[in-house]
Amino acid sequence: MYSARDRVANETWLTRIERAADRLDLGSEARSVAADLFLSEVPEADRSKSAIAAASLYAGALIAGEERSQMRVANVMDVSRLSVQQHWKPILENAGFRPPSW
Repeated sequence: MYSARDRVANETWLTRIERAADRLDLGSEARSVAADLFLSEVPEADRSKSAIAAASLYAGALIAGEERSQMRVANVMDVSRLSVQQHWKPILENAGFRPPSW
């Protein structure tokens, strides 16, 4: 779980997620879930935050039923597709969701 302080401390990253969601034409549920997932998984190292933000956005879109490709999310978030691929399942599992099995 995260606190309001976490939201304030990571406002820059939440803004990046919001802007990427605009570019991906995602709805409010996907945006909200992505932000919650990111804030629940924020890594200590700044260099890891972009990968977690991208994977959170991808996972949030899946949960909201607005699936976007890993490549598209990665491009919009300026990370590698591998970064999204490596992190999205653990993020879902840690949040109590079961990743799709396709």
